[in-house]
Amino acid sequence: MSKRERGLGRGLDALFSSSNTIDYDSEEIINVDINDVIPREDQPRKFFNIEALNELADSIREHGVLQPILVRAIGEKYEIIAGERRYRAAKLVDLESIPVVIKDVSDKEAMEIALIENLQREDLSVVEEALAYKGMIEEFGYIQEEIAQKVGKSRTHIANTIRILKLPDEILQMLEDKKITAGHARTLLSINDPKEQIAIAKKIAAENISVREAEQKAKTRKKMPDNKPTEIIDLEDRLQKYFGTKAEITPKRKGGSINISYYDNEDLQRILELLGIIS
Repeated sequence: MSKRERGLGRGLDALFSSSNTIDYDSEEIINVDINDVIPREDQPRKFFNIEALNELADSIREHGVLQPILVRAIGEKYEIIAGERRYRAAKLVDLESIPVVIKDVSDKEAMEIALIENLQREDLSVVEEALAYKGMIEEFGYIQEEIAQKVGKSRTHIANTIRILKLPDEILQMLEDKKITAGHARTLLSINDPKEQIAIAKKIAAENISVREAEQKAKTRKKMPDNKPTEIIDLEDRLQKYFGTKAEITPKRKGGSINISYYDNEDLQRILELLGIIS
């Protein structure tokens, strides 16, 4: 195993430039035995496209690994923080060594770096992104606002992405297989019945239905059991888009009620902020 560089514990500030991109230029790059490199168990990216991986392997065969992977020392091995796709492609062409930048970071920092690097490259599916956010909350105690600041997204985006995990596994697999889009998935969240969600998802995939058409089908499904006037359903749809969550209007002979769903305390706080009740 190659000798480990010294004086590393500078943390995330040393790794990211002011543009919030990973800065390798200021770091020492060394070559290590590829058999001493191990993947992260909680790496945000769970799925690797075989065709794209083979294309990268062909490029590495011809040009080598042009950008080092980011690792940290774990005992006598190097655990990948960012760059697992390059590592896998290098293994495909039987490289004996691979260029790395070694960082001395905590589990929490390693998770942050891995997530940000994948988001910058747009390598994560929406399901992987949601699982990564959920992991940061459950394993490292983040709140949604902190994640939003770390990854440069709005808190509404974080909350809505995590909500996608409430869909049935069959629909999540369809997302992974790119049979439906994240826009379709968000539309399906407005439907209560999982069987109805799956039925519409299958129809979307089979008929190549647009997100707009899917929204109309979801409205129709909601209208059938409740027999609500079209204008009420349209208002519900507008409320759902504004609040980023399920909203239901129940008209009565005199007056009625509006029910806005929330999924955890942070989601409630987000909705109260939108209403101007808290700041």
